[in-house]
Amino acid sequence: MKILITGVAGHIGSYLIKKIHLIKKIKEIYLIDNFKNNKYQFLFKQKSKIKTFFYYKDLSENNALKKFPKVDVAIHLASLTDAESSISNNRMYLKNNLGCFKNILNYCILHKIKLIHISSTSVYGSQKFEIDESCPDLLPQSPYAKIKLLEEKLLKNYKNRSLKYISLRFGTITGISDGMRFHTAVNKFCLHAFMGKKIPIWKTAIDQYRPYLSLNDAFKAIKFVIENNIFNNQTYNILSNNFTVRQILGLIKKNINKIKINYINSKIMNQLSYKVSKKKFESLGCKLNYDISNDIYKTLKIFKIKNII
Repeated sequence: MKILITGVAGHIGSYLIKKIHLIKKIKEIYLIDNFKNNKYQFLFKQKSKIKTFFYYKDLSENNALKKFPKVDVAIHLASLTDAESSISNNRMYLKNNLGCFKNILNYCILHKIKLIHISSTSVYGSQKFEIDESCPDLLPQSPYAKIKLLEEKLLKNYKNRSLKYISLRFGTITGISDGMRFHTAVNKFCLHAFMGKKIPIWKTAIDQYRPYLSLNDAFKAIKFVIENNIFNNQTYNILSNNFTVRQILGLIKKNINKIKINYINSKIMNQLSYKVSKKKFESLGCKLNYDISNDIYKTLKIFKIKNII
């Protein structure tokens, strides 16, 4: 099997490429990234014996995949992911993320390639009760989330054609990788806590639930999809668990006793609590239950090793 991974230098992609050798079906890997995040480290740490090809490419440009080698499965990770930043950079996010998606979609349709589309649980927006994939009232609050929902709708328009895909709505990512950044909740909280800085929290968000996904479970889900050939043109929630901000802070306190909080005004955090169900995906036979506290411990440990002061 030949596989393509876009956005491979990012938080998820750089973790995935380290684990990809565990999927025995894969014989060749094609990697794409534009390195706008300046994360080059993963290129020098590859120990896999799988034949690997890297392409330095801006996937948002027209015809970016013209004459690109044909693969069997594409995992699409290339996108700007800072939801809060997308509020003030709406056009840039739309041009980049939707441009990347349309190129990979057309590539997969043209060559009949199976697609693993990474969406986001942020498409649900404000919800009062635990929700699943059948939720009819999706209320994305950031341009980032709105674009993810648009991508899902574009995919569904091709349901009667030859395209075979699966759309995975990832929760907020936790865990360490060579491409990790610190704009997502857990990573940002860990960084501020270790450096003795105040953790920025929207004042009404302390007891609001959000879905979180460990990189361990993210890879587990992707591996399960590929090994079991689950390209049924359906959408699945992928998360390790739901936590409140208070619970996340409690997990951090197990490693750092004294933490400081700064209550802020942030549009992206001014929403109701929402819990997401993972029953649909787990009913396929893949349990996602990695302990997020391990990710928090390992993230804080990285700072200690590097002597950040």
